[in-house]
Amino acid sequence: MTKYGSFPGTRPRRLRTTPVMRRMVAETRLHPADFILPAFVREGIAEPVPISSMPGVVQHTRDSLKKAAVEAAEAGISGIMLFGVPEESKKDAVGTPGTDPEGILQVAIGDVRAEVGDDLLVMSDLCLDEVIDHGHCGVLDAQGRVDNDATLERYAEMAQVQADAGAHVVGPSGMMDGQIGVVRDALDQIGREDVAILAYTAKYSSAFYGPFREAVASSLKGDRKTYQQDPANWRESLRELALDLEEGADMVMVKPAGPYLDVLARVADAVDVPVAAYQISGEYAMIEAAAEKGWVDRDRAILETLTGIKRAGARSILTYWATEVARQLR
Repeated sequence: MTKYGSFPGTRPRRLRTTPVMRRMVAETRLHPADFILPAFVREGIAEPVPISSMPGVVQHTRDSLKKAAVEAAEAGISGIMLFGVPEESKKDAVGTPGTDPEGILQVAIGDVRAEVGDDLLVMSDLCLDEVIDHGHCGVLDAQGRVDNDATLERYAEMAQVQADAGAHVVGPSGMMDGQIGVVRDALDQIGREDVAILAYTAKYSSAFYGPFREAVASSLKGDRKTYQQDPANWRESLRELALDLEEGADMVMVKPAGPYLDVLARVADAVDVPVAAYQISGEYAMIEAAAEKGWVDRDRAILETLTGIKRAGARSILTYWATEVARQLR
């Protein structure tokens, strides 16, 4: 052995030497088409209303939402997920604004479809929490518990009015047992076999939803632990996954994304349908807050987290940075 024999012959660092080298060998690449923009539209406002816990995100007017949709389409992202915020006085115990063809979400779906046509997938949140007076994701029984099967009846009606309004995709997010099958049947009964279902398959009871509740003016008291998943568990996600696929889900999703990358990877490995992940409000707020303090490099942190979500197996990512990042990538 020569005096040089102790030096390594294999040097992984050779493939990290320049930006072009790193780009060439990158295993995971972000693309504008990976992204879906969640957006809030609020009834009865004349100007967009900033969401204090989500810097840069607003509750849109109908007009500003149309503008945001056009910008999203021009940036090359795939979809926009709409959440409607009705006037407080219109909320009731069964979430009537959710099935009123003139409810804010339904008219916003129509607005966006008229503005962008098929250039952007118009996706609608299918849940009662934004439109019901107690803030839960379903109707309550006489004991004040969320009534699973009575809620399914409301979801079926919501699916039909959202489809009639022009939604390409509906996203049942309430974590009621049997919701995908009921929604699929409801859509098929009105001849809307073309409307796809994005199942919120693994939706965890998370501390990171806080800013979202401001965004939708949630009336929730208490928590959703009896129907959203326990953060300690991952096997039940695979059980939920099997049920959703059996009931007709076209796509499945894990929410939140960042704290549940292990679940996302297991789901992605288990299925042959598209898998999405939702980088939720708390994940967004943490990076924006830390960047405002100068504690992290904002742009690098955004790209790093999104790359991690895609690397774990997400084909589509719902993120409030969707349009911004898509523009950067283009």
